[in-house]
Amino acid sequence: MRPYKRLLIVVLFLLLLLALFQFSGLREHFNLTFLRQQIVDNKVSGLLIFILLFCLGNLIQIPGWIFLAAAVLALGKTWGGLATYFAAVISCVFTFLTIRFIGGDAFRELKNRYALKILRGLDAHPITSIALLRILFQTVPALNYALALSGVKFYKYLIGTLLGLPLPIMLYCIFFDYIGKALHLH
Repeated sequence: MRPYKRLLIVVLFLLLLLALFQFSGLREHFNLTFLRQQIVDNKVSGLLIFILLFCLGNLIQIPGWIFLAAAVLALGKTWGGLATYFAAVISCVFTFLTIRFIGGDAFRELKNRYALKILRGLDAHPITSIALLRILFQTVPALNYALALSGVKFYKYLIGTLLGLPLPIMLYCIFFDYIGKALHLH
């Protein structure tokens, strides 16, 4: 299948998923209060719901900081950070595998010199590049889509993700813990 056709299928899939969540009312549940309450009400099933929502949220462009803030406010900065790290990795992997399944390595097949130049840079240092991208952009869905469509090997994606997420998650944990204490939200 041609790369542009695969990219179109990915875009249509994401738009359909977003429309489904928007019109069904499920998107309204992706807020700080709901996520925090799920974790507080039941630690085990709440965390499983948290991970599932993080995975789905990543596909439909819900910012990861909402999940991190909910976990920190419900569990504190250490346990909330660990829960978020675990959920973020699963979410990134889920998004990568879903988009790779639908779109393959469509970016790799484009005959665009700019795309090919970017891919050569990614190919030269994939783990380092992905780790740095994670430090800068954390779980941004568009980054997950692009990396999935880039043809980068899954294990390199996973290692780069595992290495790049801890620093920004730790910094956000400190920030949200401070905000939670200042606003008496804990």
